[in-house]
Amino acid sequence: MATKKISEKIEDLKAGVDWFYSDNFELDKASAKYKELTTLAKDIEKDLAELKNEIKVIDEDFSK
Repeated sequence: MATKKISEKIEDLKAGVDWFYSDNFELDKASAKYKELTTLAKDIEKDLAELKNEIKVIDEDFSK
């Protein structure tokens, strides 16, 4: 399975948050959905930190 791009993960997170405000919201599923979205948000944060480090390395290479 291919790894999702950061932008795709962000869209998934937005859709998940929208679920809480939608007609499809179910209180019984809210806790599991919240945990799922928290994990996704942490994954996005990790991806962004890695991307920031890559950009920093590239910037340092060009600064030489």
